[in-house]
Amino acid sequence: MTTLLHIDFPFKGPFGSKLTQQQESLAQEINKEKGLIWKVWTENPKQQEAGGVYLFKSETYAQQYLQKYLGKMISNGITEVRTQIFEVNTGLSLLTRGPI
Repeated sequence: MTTLLHIDFPFKGPFGSKLTQQQESLAQEINKEKGLIWKVWTENPKQQEAGGVYLFKSETYAQQYLQKYLGKMISNGITEVRTQIFEVNTGLSLLTRGPI
């Protein structure tokens, strides 16, 4: 079943185009993840937060990704990571133009 993974964490920046330049290689790496359909990068400069919403082909792929990247984030000093995993209701999502 298609699975949505949400990750967010405290982040002091950079944001916007500077973050895009800084993280382009990471984006290319994430693009190669097994089972990944898409990722939307999220940022909130006012609240000093960043993260992403990911759609995977299955919960197994989402869990594998989460374990791999949590380790990388922690080793880079990002320790306050919030995560949620949801099953996607495809029928309703398609009715509301969800990019499934």
